[in-house]
Amino acid sequence: MARYWLLKSEPSVFSIDDLRRAPRQTTSWEGVRNYQARNFLRDDMQVGDQALFYHSNVTPAGIAGIVEVVRAGYPDHTAFDPESRYYDVKSDPARPTWFMVDVRLVRVFPRLITLDELKRTPGLETMLVIRRGMRLSVQPVTESEWHVVLALAGGEPALA
Repeated sequence: MARYWLLKSEPSVFSIDDLRRAPRQTTSWEGVRNYQARNFLRDDMQVGDQALFYHSNVTPAGIAGIVEVVRAGYPDHTAFDPESRYYDVKSDPARPTWFMVDVRLVRVFPRLITLDELKRTPGLETMLVIRRGMRLSVQPVTESEWHVVLALAGGEPALA
């Protein structure tokens, strides 16, 4: 059974428009350096799962569209590359610490669904992204929350 997620990215680092321009509109979701988020990537995300692409650390922050997992968790090679901003000197290729998934763009919403809008929307009161202090870059989303967000996006968002 497919699951739903929210993936955060700072648009100054990687935005939904960057994904739109990527070859086959697909990329690895690398650089996650939080153990709980890593566990979601490594253990729980599966091919076919869908995720809300969230622009974080920007004003306004919000959900920009939808991506689909096209490759389940595998070792994040950027942890082993001293030239990468995600390099981890303690990471060992024989026993990888960090993992990533590959995602493909599914849809770009016609407008950003802002964090403030999410906070005001009935049915999203317990959504992790609106909880104070919830900073995980990979978060589960319930099926109910997923449908509420799609409704905010105007039903069927425009294709990428």
